[in-house]
Amino acid sequence: MTPRDSAEADQARPAAGMDLFGPDAPGDGDRPTDRAPKPRKRRWPRVLLAIGVFLLLLVGGLAGLVWQRQSSYNGNIDRLPSTMPTGKRPGPSAVGTENWLLVGSDTRVRAATTGKNGEDLWKPGQQRSDTLMLLHLPADRSKAYVISFPRDLWVEIPGHGTQKINAAFSYGGPRLLIETIENLTDVRIDHFGAIDFTGFKTMTDALGGVEVDIKESVYDPARKQNWPAGRQRLNGEDALRFVRQRYNLPNGDFDRIKRQQAFLAALAKKAADGGTVSNPLKLDRFLSAFTKSISVDDSVDAGRLRSLALSLRGVRPGDVQFMTVPNKGPAARGRQSVVLPDPAKDKLLFEAIRSAEVAEYVRRHGGVNRVGQVS
Repeated sequence: MTPRDSAEADQARPAAGMDLFGPDAPGDGDRPTDRAPKPRKRRWPRVLLAIGVFLLLLVGGLAGLVWQRQSSYNGNIDRLPSTMPTGKRPGPSAVGTENWLLVGSDTRVRAATTGKNGEDLWKPGQQRSDTLMLLHLPADRSKAYVISFPRDLWVEIPGHGTQKINAAFSYGGPRLLIETIENLTDVRIDHFGAIDFTGFKTMTDALGGVEVDIKESVYDPARKQNWPAGRQRLNGEDALRFVRQRYNLPNGDFDRIKRQQAFLAALAKKAADGGTVSNPLKLDRFLSAFTKSISVDDSVDAGRLRSLALSLRGVRPGDVQFMTVPNKGPAARGRQSVVLPDPAKDKLLFEAIRSAEVAEYVRRHGGVNRVGQVS
């Protein structure tokens, strides 16, 4: 063999320590060539983690379902029976679209929010949803829209009169919450997902923490904690405090919504950039923490999730847009501080969701939240 042949042979061998199952593994579409390397595409399990509050992680978990420990991960996920309303409901949205109602449950209750040892998902009269989002997926899966509802939005709750929207989960669990959202929006909810806030803590620690960028220093009087301006690294406990702060923020709950969205974006970025998917041990810790913390409606089986994951493989982090439901801002109702809906503006957004024209709605009306830097 000539020296030139020997050099070429050495170049053809995998470098010592190369992860044969990582981004450069054969079969991932990144075979070495003699041409200049093309920009490498993100692997779909990483990209899916950027989709949104719970489904983004739910779908991301399919990486593990596809690879190994399928029955273990799938068995960790709680399926909730009789989740969908049984009465008159809105008709389906445009063909091929999907709408998920996603909640993060208040950790003030003593029991786990997703059920444990046969307990119910909620404790009537006690538990409320601190985070409430509608995930809209267009038919072509080119984008994903995560639309937050202020927890104090003043709406009609069937059988309970006008109340704050998060009270629906307390009164009647997922079914009443879905019914309330469908009555408000006239948008049919296809699937439901819930996660414990303690699950956020566990997942954050499994990733080794996440980073957020705080615009101005702020003090949380409820938890007696200072948040200095600048980039901050959050462990699991810090992340819980960060997303739950409500008092002393310039815009109250609206800033908390942006914090929640910024945290989700940071969690997704860390999962994508931190070597999680290519590190089997870290991936296992993350997926175990995630799947033990979530509940979905009983129509969502492993096959359904796998199909959805494959349909979203082309979505990039920049294709995920965070929004807040239009509203008229804070108001008082008796002794309660509430947020009033804006029916005229809401109607435009909800019609866009039903007709799969959210991209056009955003182009004409804006409303996308910037989550790069938060209060």
